[in-house]
Amino acid sequence: MLFNSYIFVLLFLPLALAGYFLLNRLNHQVGKAWLLGMSLWFYAYFNFSYFYIIVASIVLNYLMNRLITRMQSRQGRIALLILTLCINLGVLFYYKYYDFFVGNINAVFGTGFVLRRLVIPLGISFFTFQQLSYIIDSYRGEVPAYNMLDYALFVTFFPQLIAGPIVTHDEIVPQFADPSKKRLNAENFTKGLTAFAFGLGKKVLMADIIGQAADWGFASVGMLNTTEALLVVLCYTLQIYFDFSGYCDMATGIGLMFNIDLPMNFESPYRSFSIQEFWKRWHRTLTRFFTRYLYIPLGGNRKGEARTYINIFVVFLVSGLWHGASWTFVLWGAMHGAASLLNRRFEKQYNRLHAGLRWLLTFGFINFAWIYFRAESIGAANLMVVKLLRLDFGAVNPAMLSVFRLPGIELANRLLSTFAGVDLLGKVPALPMMLCLAFGIFAILAMKNTNERVLAYKPSTGIALVTAVLLVWCLFSFSDVSIFLYFNF
Repeated sequence: MLFNSYIFVLLFLPLALAGYFLLNRLNHQVGKAWLLGMSLWFYAYFNFSYFYIIVASIVLNYLMNRLITRMQSRQGRIALLILTLCINLGVLFYYKYYDFFVGNINAVFGTGFVLRRLVIPLGISFFTFQQLSYIIDSYRGEVPAYNMLDYALFVTFFPQLIAGPIVTHDEIVPQFADPSKKRLNAENFTKGLTAFAFGLGKKVLMADIIGQAADWGFASVGMLNTTEALLVVLCYTLQIYFDFSGYCDMATGIGLMFNIDLPMNFESPYRSFSIQEFWKRWHRTLTRFFTRYLYIPLGGNRKGEARTYINIFVVFLVSGLWHGASWTFVLWGAMHGAASLLNRRFEKQYNRLHAGLRWLLTFGFINFAWIYFRAESIGAANLMVVKLLRLDFGAVNPAMLSVFRLPGIELANRLLSTFAGVDLLGKVPALPMMLCLAFGIFAILAMKNTNERVLAYKPSTGIALVTAVLLVWCLFSFSDVSIFLYFNF
């Protein structure tokens, strides 16, 4: 089920909220069971076969965790931990990476192993990593004895189930046990609704529109001139920003409606002045996961400079592969790893540069790396780079411009033409695109993000009006519903 769909906004969310708070008046355990059931419905709505996968994963991990905590022998606990990690990573590998590795083996050795063409269960990377963190923390003796209901709700809580944030048990399970969070809180609800509306607006009114231009461009790389190539790359840079930022805002907002505080996962990353800063702002909980459960176990920065650089680069390679089974993602991770190492090695010299130049270098690199992240193949990405370097600037294809000529804009232009005799779109066909991209750049650099603006606000008529307008506007824009980009990872 998608946050940006009629069934979610008009049926699922009101039903989940009403049932949760009403049943909590009877019994808190019943309220949690209701929320678990709704979360499983939310997940299974995409494909009911996913239901069996996530339930089996929850049951297996919970039972293995119980075995680990009861095992007296240290060697036995280590063996169970390794077995549990192998099972989880094996399932993830089978669904997400089997065809990638087998396809590459066939290509290199000329073998004929059959590809399975498996459908990747939505969110499998997220709920697998979340359970891995629980199992590892439990092995370390850092997890209380939660019951099955608490554990299952920790894994499946629907606002963060499909695309994060990747939460830890200590961040969320105690909140579900807190009696003060069992009743509807008007302040939390209004803040949550506002955050949801802002996130929905980012997704529906920005990401989905700009994304059509990016999709057109990456599907037509061979026919692009340099002007179009620059605009297509910028469109994707803005699309993935508003798409993921919108999801994070909506997840945070829905959590607040249930009085649950989810960790901040997105903090205006395009304002970063270095790649290291970028990764402290983009998908913060994924960075935290890799730091805690990969970088530090590899040795972190405790075994000398050379080993530190190797550990950092390994983390970025794994991060790239985590995003998808393709060499484009691996290369994207390697590019960010190399940039991070260079930034670390020459940090003093880099910090002497003017702040504007540091931002420009960082933002330029991010845009360049997104080409390889988005392209269907490394060859297609290389072709896009060639188009950028060819410097054959020219007019923008009308097919790309048409994406931004929305019905409201066409209507406004007709009215202007009728009453003022000015056909603005006829004179400047690129105006809607220019305004949309300019607003997007202004928003990511100058406007307060949702955490700064919404979650710290005091209720006002102006905020209520903006929230209502955004919700209504988005509801009337659901005709072309699209999934969130991070659902694919």
